[in-house]
Amino acid sequence: MKKNKIIYYVATGLLTVILLFSVSMYFFKHDEVANMFTNFGYPAYLIYPYALAKLLGLFAIWNPNFKVIKEWAYSGFFFAFVLAFFAHIMINDGGHLPALLALILLIVSYIFNKKIN
Repeated sequence: MKKNKIIYYVATGLLTVILLFSVSMYFFKHDEVANMFTNFGYPAYLIYPYALAKLLGLFAIWNPNFKVIKEWAYSGFFFAFVLAFFAHIMINDGGHLPALLALILLIVSYIFNKKIN
């Protein structure tokens, strides 16, 4: 049981670091992110709501009281990471590896969350 908790907390912690880094990029390097979003074909006004959604999703994943909302957060992150992976592949900018790493960490976090609960 202790090994499962360690794996869960390490995977979720690393995932949190990746997501907080991307949120900080959204807030503090808005021009670069806006350029990236327009290269993807997305409007730049989605940056701040997307950053807020990532923060709320992290809050839900770390909060043990929100079991149903935690499931929704995991599924939302899953689709976001899969779509980010393929979006980076399509424009060939090399950003697909962080999305793939985030997806792997998300899956590990989800599996071990189920094992410890």
